[in-house]
Amino acid sequence: MSPKRTAPPAAVSFDVTGTLLGLPRLGEVYAEAFARHGIPAPAPALAAMVREVWQEVSVRTGLGECRFTSHPEGAKGFWRDFVDRVAARLEVPAPTPFLAAELYERFARADAWEVFPDVGDALDALRAAGVRLAVASNFDPRLPRLLAATGLASRFEAVVYSAEVGVEKPHPALFEELLEELRLPAAAVVHVGDSRRDDVEGALAVGMRALWLTRGSPRGDLASLGELPARLLAMPAGGAAGSRRW
Repeated sequence: MSPKRTAPPAAVSFDVTGTLLGLPRLGEVYAEAFARHGIPAPAPALAAMVREVWQEVSVRTGLGECRFTSHPEGAKGFWRDFVDRVAARLEVPAPTPFLAAELYERFARADAWEVFPDVGDALDALRAAGVRLAVASNFDPRLPRLLAATGLASRFEAVVYSAEVGVEKPHPALFEELLEELRLPAAAVVHVGDSRRDDVEGALAVGMRALWLTRGSPRGDLASLGELPARLLAMPAGGAAGSRRW
């Protein structure tokens, strides 16, 4: 007897950084801006320090707290302090506010990022199967501009992000806002992201299903978004909320 075919999920939501978009030129973009403002610093050192300071800030930020809305000057103030910290850690001259402002605008542009090569085909296959698509991301107010600039905005029915909601994943309010915008029950939506805590545990906590993307590694549920359509279209319509593997 052949196995019974099952319906795909009604909708899939995606994280952004590390899932849909990457930063292959992170160090170069920082180095170009630093150099224009008279601060020479090597791109590899800048890339490493940006990632290190991001982790440092993440440790200091309370679970679920939005680092952008909790800053007294919002996202631009957060990124100004962030750039100051990167420079201080590298022991280079303190940047002016104009450098932080330039970098803020630079990372709203498509050429600072890359759309991972597996994204387009995966989204097309899901849409062809009638699956609704959305974004749920910890991101600042530049996200809608960035998705438009990279050509991804039209793919998604809903875009929910932390600077808009006021909390960061894994806080349930961000996922609940997503479900409200989609007008779907939690069990009908699968979330895909590269953070086990923020994406997988956050989604499961509100009753959604989730898949952990670990690019190039077999330790998660997916090593590539290229695996996603076959995996999702074979999913049970209502799997156990406490399990992320099928």
